Amino acid sequence: MRLGFYMGYAQPGTNPLALLELAREAEALGYESAWAAEAWGVDAITPLAWLGAQTTTLKLGTAIMQLPGRSPANAAMTAVTLDLLSGGRFLMGLGTSGPQVVEGWHGESWGKPVAKTREYVEIVRAIVRRERLEHHGEHYDIPLQGGTGLGKPLRLMARPLRAEIPIYIAAVGPKAVAQALEIADGWLPIFWSPEQARSVFPLEGARDAFDIAPAVPAVVTDDVESGRNALKEYYSFYIGGMGARGTNFYNDLFARYGYEAEAAKIQELFLGGDQVGAAAKVPDAFVDEVALIGSVERIRDRLAAWRESGATTLLVSTRHAATLRGVAEAAG
Repeated sequence: MRLGFYMGYAQPGTNPLALLELAREAEALGYESAWAAEAWGVDAITPLAWLGAQTTTLKLGTAIMQLPGRSPANAAMTAVTLDLLSGGRFLMGLGTSGPQVVEGWHGESWGKPVAKTREYVEIVRAIVRRERLEHHGEHYDIPLQGGTGLGKPLRLMARPLRAEIPIYIAAVGPKAVAQALEIADGWLPIFWSPEQARSVFPLEGARDAFDIAPAVPAVVTDDVESGRNALKEYYSFYIGGMGARGTNFYNDLFARYGYEAEAAKIQELFLGGDQVGAAAKVPDAFVDEVALIGSVERIRDRLAAWRESGATTLLVSTRHAATLRGVAEAAG
């Protein structure tokens, strides 16, 4: 099981330079990849370009590039450019985000995200292969029909370093996960439970060499309870506040893990303005399942379950160099 560093995105009021310093530390520790995210603040690509210029072996992944934020052609151009600049180190993580961001930030219709993702990936792959681009689907019409009539199929001017850039898809729902296993080179799951993953997700559909790379919050500490509590705000934000009542995929996944009553209560409290109360309702047992918390020895023991769960890359999510070092030691 490989190690990657999940940088995420810079929190409000912070500079992404701090994350890049941690990523350079991760490279020195033997981590294979670093992954940048985006929501509605810092984007995912700019920090990776900056990081690529300061590293030599670290693979540069997006977790994720939001589909509504870029046309498939723009995303493909960006991927090819960063792959060229980094000497073939780019990993293209894609995801739809949720309706709150798609409609509230990008101003696009939520629509049919599973079908849209399939078309998006098809177009990106065709561009990277330098095929003349012609795609007439339900979601993308290229060249546009019914416009000026001046559009014509184009071929990428740049010469990609690779004919295939690895594509990872972030997916949560059963249909989206099944499609990711079918059309992508890797999958970026969230809330990965080693004990329940095989019963909750259709992992039997994963092909040979398919990379399952869950992001895993980690805290190296001698005070397990304190480490657990430090992560509950993060989980309650996703379970309770990421999305709307009735449309929250993280809440749905939490419920599928057997926490239906807790899922409803956390969302009720969070959307009612009681974020502290929502965090307090996140069960200790859930945090222990899906995160790595404790001493190096405790994490070393816990990693055995992760290796057996089907995960092939562990994306360590932390803001602390000591935790990066501790997990590397535990995994070594």
